[in-house]
Amino acid sequence: MSDVKKHAFQAEVQQVLQLVIHSLYSHKEIFLRELISNASDACDKLRFEALAKPELAATDTELRVEIEMDTEARTLTVRDNGIGMSEDEVIENLGTIARSGTKSFLESLSGDAREDAHLIGQFGVGFYSGFIVADRLTVETRRADLSADQGVRWSSDGSGEYEMATIERAERGTSVILHLKEAEGEFLQSWRLQQLITRYSDHIAFPIRVPEAKPAVEESKESEDGEDGEDGKKVETKVESDEITWTTLNHASALWTRPKAEISDEDYQGFYKHIHHGMDEALTWSHNRVEGKQSYTSLLFVPSKAPFDAMWSDRNERKGLKLYIRRVFIMDASEQLLPAYLRFVQGVVDSDDLPLNVSRELLQENKLVSQIRAACTKRSLDLLDKLVIDDAEKFQQFSDSFGNVLKEGMGEDFGNRERIAKLLRFASTKGDGAKQTVSLDQYIERMKGDQTVIYFVTADSYNAAKGSPQIEALKSQDVEVLLLFDRIDEWMVGYLNEYAGKPLRHVAKGEFEGASATDKSDEVSEEHKPLVDKLAELLKERVKEVRPSKRLVDSPACLVLDEHAMAMHMQRLMKEAGHEVPSDLPVLEINPGHPLLQRFAAEGNDEQAADLALLLHEQAVIGEGGQLDDPAAFVQRMNRVLAGSAPAA
Repeated sequence: MSDVKKHAFQAEVQQVLQLVIHSLYSHKEIFLRELISNASDACDKLRFEALAKPELAATDTELRVEIEMDTEARTLTVRDNGIGMSEDEVIENLGTIARSGTKSFLESLSGDAREDAHLIGQFGVGFYSGFIVADRLTVETRRADLSADQGVRWSSDGSGEYEMATIERAERGTSVILHLKEAEGEFLQSWRLQQLITRYSDHIAFPIRVPEAKPAVEESKESEDGEDGEDGKKVETKVESDEITWTTLNHASALWTRPKAEISDEDYQGFYKHIHHGMDEALTWSHNRVEGKQSYTSLLFVPSKAPFDAMWSDRNERKGLKLYIRRVFIMDASEQLLPAYLRFVQGVVDSDDLPLNVSRELLQENKLVSQIRAACTKRSLDLLDKLVIDDAEKFQQFSDSFGNVLKEGMGEDFGNRERIAKLLRFASTKGDGAKQTVSLDQYIERMKGDQTVIYFVTADSYNAAKGSPQIEALKSQDVEVLLLFDRIDEWMVGYLNEYAGKPLRHVAKGEFEGASATDKSDEVSEEHKPLVDKLAELLKERVKEVRPSKRLVDSPACLVLDEHAMAMHMQRLMKEAGHEVPSDLPVLEINPGHPLLQRFAAEGNDEQAADLALLLHEQAVIGEGGQLDDPAAFVQRMNRVLAGSAPAA
């Protein structure tokens, strides 16, 4: 063995260690699930690399996970004969967390031990959960393509440093040795390990084995004087055999390959928890075997809630289906198997026909993959359709977690646009507060007899949408308005021009026709023309036009845009992101009967009239959710108007 070298943990690793050692003790059994999962991944990786280099698995061909207990030494060992690690990989995987998700992991901690325990596997830091039950971890490993003298031993007590040394290791793979704390003797009991493996790891596709009790064998020898038995007689004695025999505790076969009739709901939920590294259950799932021109199996799950990892919704950080080819694991998060707007769906696809050397680039051009993608997309949407019918509460749970991601499909999947729109839910003026519970079908059912369009308004927040002055007239007529306040909504409705033959109309854009298509706007009346012209002259640098409004009931003024213009809150988002946006001026619509407009019309002082005009415009900007260019000037104007004075000379 080479000289032992000491290294310091990366700072974020120390934070993770403090969490698992001091916060998750009430869920300590998760360590075994995570270590077995890591061992299974190592076996999968060896099987994949062996496709190109068969010599890696030429010896010791049965991939497996073994668990051994030593009651005297108080150690528990989780061992695999998978791919193993080189020295550099040990440093990368155990001494640092070179993943962008680590920051999100630490930021996601809630202080609730039960919830925080679920994060361990999702962020790839499951190895450190061993410190929950052990005061020292030792890892001995050798990569399959390295020689026996390039084994590595890693050891740490979790206090901030770890030790490494090069060792002689004849077998490939990895052994994780937990030196158990005094109070953790339960994990040296065979029955307890079997219970945990059955609960958490039954669906691992490789055998998980523990040693059987050593069998006693009979051994005979000649008796001697003074011993029991007659002189010269053989006496049978029992001694323990040195040969270790193993018992497999799990099914050791891929769940999706088993007949559906043999798989219980509990089995499906257990497999889901395994692949998504969590404890929450799936809302629903679909298990299908397709045979014909091509053969493949798909097992798809719809999660019950979004994962804690904030990166899950990042389109560049794809997650989703695992691809197997003839039971050989090929790749994780295969984005070619489902469109991006369904990236919340988890599960596996196992193809009999794709080539084993397939790459992500080849998947993009493969016709068989296109067929699988179309079928998986249809099954995913079928699952959601069925959930709407069978369990509205569960569907609402889905919508709360993934509704905004599903909205992306409106611009990505033209062929399924109507199906996706049917699944979307929105807040509305007749809904339950900010909860997005109203479907487009429900909206149409409640439409007024003479109503021909679906009305909606977009804003930065629910309160801004609900209080939008542009919807006052519709509310007064008891006409329902959809309240859209998520960032994606303005983009989404650009692709949702109509639904079930009903056009969608943004209340704050274009000429307002009211609830009836025959209620057209009139020309500016002679009565209001002097007021409109005076206000337009004072605001000519700020607005495109001034006109009386049919939208307003209680408010003095509001801003509206041309029919196809980008909504103002979307313009703000685009500017914040550094994009250029159109510089078209909005239209100021006024409520001529409002006291502020009447006061403006009667104001004989030009300077005070200018203040009033600017205040009307600035109030409309604020009411729409915008920010003023000069808040201090607004305050001064407001104070002058309240005091009834003119600007200082």
